[in-house]
This record gives sequence, C-alpha cells and structure tokens, in this order.
Amino acid sequence: MRKFSVLIAGGGSTYTPGIVMMLLENQDKFPISKLKFYDNDPERQDIIAKACEIIIKEKAPEIDFLATTDPEAAFTDVDFVMAHIRVGKYKMRELDEKIPLQHGVVGQETCGPGGIAYGMRSISGVLELVDYMERYSPNAWMLNYSNPAAIVAEATRRLRPNSKILNICDMPVAIESRLVEALGLQSRKDMNVRYYGLNHFGWWTDIRDNEGNDLMPQLKKYVAENGYAVEGSADNQHVDPSWDVTYRKAKDLYALDPETLPNTYLKYYYYPDYVVEHSDKNFTRANEVMAGRETQVFTACRQIVSNQTMEGSELEVDEHATYIVDLARALAYNTYERMLLIVENNGAIRNFDHTAMVEIPCLVGANGPEPLVMGDIPQFQKGLMEQQVSVEKLVVEAWIEHSYQKLWQAMTLSRTVPSAKVAKELLDDLIEANKEYWPELN
Repeated sequence: MRKFSVLIAGGGSTYTPGIVMMLLENQDKFPISKLKFYDNDPERQDIIAKACEIIIKEKAPEIDFLATTDPEAAFTDVDFVMAHIRVGKYKMRELDEKIPLQHGVVGQETCGPGGIAYGMRSISGVLELVDYMERYSPNAWMLNYSNPAAIVAEATRRLRPNSKILNICDMPVAIESRLVEALGLQSRKDMNVRYYGLNHFGWWTDIRDNEGNDLMPQLKKYVAENGYAVEGSADNQHVDPSWDVTYRKAKDLYALDPETLPNTYLKYYYYPDYVVEHSDKNFTRANEVMAGRETQVFTACRQIVSNQTMEGSELEVDEHATYIVDLARALAYNTYERMLLIVENNGAIRNFDHTAMVEIPCLVGANGPEPLVMGDIPQFQKGLMEQQVSVEKLVVEAWIEHSYQKLWQAMTLSRTVPSAKVAKELLDDLIEANKEYWPELN
C-alpha cells in the first residue's frame, strides 16, 4: 500500500495533536511516510511540534517528521495538505464575539458579524496556503477545515476555481455521532443520511440504517425531548458547558420544522434574542476555550516534552477528525465514500442558486466529489438559505473589491443583526479592530 506525505497547515493549533494521534491510529487504512507541520507562529508551533515528534517516535518511528515556518520546505513533495488555520488567533476571536455583544447582537465565531469579521481575515490566509500548494506540490489535495468554512469556500470558488481544495466541516459528524449514541448503534457509518444546507446552516431530511430502515421517527422523538444531549456521550471535543446548552437547545430548533433535524448552529439565526440574553459579554466562548482546551493542550504538550514520553498524557484522539482520513482515503484509493462536503450547488438543489457553495452528500473518488442530487427544498429553508448565501457572497465581493458598502450590506442582511444602523455601527467597530488583517475598505 502506497504511503503518503501529509502537511498539517496550522501546526500550532490545539487540534493538531488529536489529529496526529488519529492519523497514527489509522496507519493501516492510510499509511504515512512523512508528516510535516507548517505555521507562521514558530513559538506556538514549537510546543506542539516537540510533543508530537515524541508521540510519533513512540507510535510510528518510521514516519519522517518536520516542523517548519518555511513554505517551500513545508509544501514541497506532499500529497495532502490538511489546513486548519486561525488568522488572528484567539485574541481576534474574542473581539469577534465581544464587539457584537456590545451592540446587543449575537457574538459568535462563524455566525453573524463575528463570522463576517473572521471571514474577512481568513480569505487571504487560506488563499496563501492554496498558492503555496499549487506552486510546490501542484498534484496535492487540500482538505480545508479552516473557519468560517462557508465564506472561505465561496472565496476559493471565486478566486481559485481550478484548485484541488475541498472545504469540510466536522459539526455534522459530531451531531451524527450523538445520533448514533441515541440510537444505540456502533458508528455513524451505520447510517446513510440525506442533508442539505450551507455550512453551519443545514438540515437532515432522511436517516436510514444500512438495511434501509427509516430511523427518522425514532430520532425525531428523541430530539423533541432531549435535543442532541446524550448522557455519558463519548464526545470529548464539545464538553464545555456552552456546548451542553447548545445541544439541548436543538429541541427548540426542531420544533420550528419537525419534518427535518437541524444543525445546532441554526440557534443563532432562529433565536438570536435568546442567544444574546444568555451570553456573558465579559466571558465568551473564546474565553472558555482559552481557559479550557487551549490551556489543557499546551500544558499536556509541555508535560510530554518534559517527560520525553506521552505515557500518562491527557491528550486524546480527535475522533471526529476520522472523517479527514475517510476523505483522504477516498481521494487516494477511489473508494467513493459518501461524505458531506461543501461544494458548488450546480443543480444538486434544483430550486436554489447554482453558484452557491452548499453542504450536501457527495460520493468521493480519485477525481474529487460527485454531489448527490437533493431535488427541490421547502420554501422555509430556501428562504433562509437565500438570505444567508447572499451574506456570504457579499462578504467575498467586499473583500475582492475593498468595498465598505458591500460589507455593510452583508452585515445588514444577516438575520442576527436588527437594522442597517446597528450594522453600520458594528462594522465601524470591527474595521478598527481588524485594521491589521482586513484589506482597506473604501
């Protein structure tokens, strides 16, 4: 079986150790000859890289390892780039969340004004990675899970239309894993799903087991009572108190359309007043992550380096990231795995914008994804999606054209923002906060 050279772009991310451990556990399915890290923050990457080098030596010493800040060294001779970057790090995420809350608007990483601000920062960072890959390894695939995925996907569609980049998200995987637990099944691969929407903005319409039995009635009954909360869940990623609230809130999302099962992120669009009312303006999700996951992962990595072994470490395999291996295997071995991906609509949803980047099931082989036709969608979802995809397209147009007007329009169009007046005040504050990262608007 051929072995692959893999680059993790965003080597200093707190998710990197879990992904490395997941890749090592799947060597029988997706063998690796070389693993590289790339990051533009050498100090941050160094801590993660030193720990991961020890983990690799203990678990798979035959794998060559390199951590670098040099794009040529990083991107040369790789088969896959797994990209998860955060332009501005958690310092800017904190502002993405707190500035909107100061205006009485949802403060969230990928939704509403915070997501728009993050998107304006992320576009240049992801395009830079794509350009490095095409320059140094033109036959490689980029598996991009950098947020906000919807805006990034629209930007790559517009600006790098021929690039071998697939934009993916693990949130549906996480929810499906909870549905599996609620049903008492072994794996999400025991289910076949139909799903449509935009990233962080979608609905399951049909879920069946591998024998074709309809699981939706049982799941709808469960979600109506519990949301996606599952006692004793094996989910080790979404464990903070805010996530428990989010999973339980899904029962209220379901109540609005009991014909489908909703993505949890829809709470920011269905119930923005509830979200703002229950948000702590001084301690947001960014603070929760910095005090929790950020501290825990870096502490664990320093302990591994100090002890020169991962024995006794609290680092955990990122189980949700197994979809990355599934995707890489599908591309490498032409497996035609059925996966949810963010792809150009092009008629898959018949009564929706053909150029929209939608999240739908695809069959993935060596030539990339083949989207499955979802047919026509109901007016309720269509209306919501048309508004949201217009926000995403306007953000990308604003970035390309350096247009203040279009970014103001995008803010105004977001369901999370109550008026054009609030949108303008918010935008002006976000411009000031992001002047090091955004293009200058005119």
